[in-house]
Amino acid sequence: MPDHQDIKSGKTIAVISYFYLLGVLIAYLTNSDKKSEFAYFHIRQSLGLWLSFMALGYPIGYFDNWQITLSFWMSFGILFIYGFSTALSGKMIPIPLVGNFFQTTFKKIK
Repeated sequence: MPDHQDIKSGKTIAVISYFYLLGVLIAYLTNSDKKSEFAYFHIRQSLGLWLSFMALGYPIGYFDNWQITLSFWMSFGILFIYGFSTALSGKMIPIPLVGNFFQTTFKKIK
């Protein structure tokens, strides 16, 4: 568990990581000097969220049903807001349903 100083120094980087894949890349490169565990946690969460969005969004776009598309966008939006708000509040809480999977999948990002 990171200390208060680690959270304070990594909060900006963690928030930047939620701004699409470019934000993930910028956050990762910026954090390579500071090595904030808090920032790495949110970089892994954000990377998993955006890759899942792209992998699932493309096939879901082919459904000719607004209910499927709307439910996809709403679920992604809720997960995104949850991850973003935990980064803003300085907490290391995984995104529901998929957060622990993202942490184990991208554990090499340190």
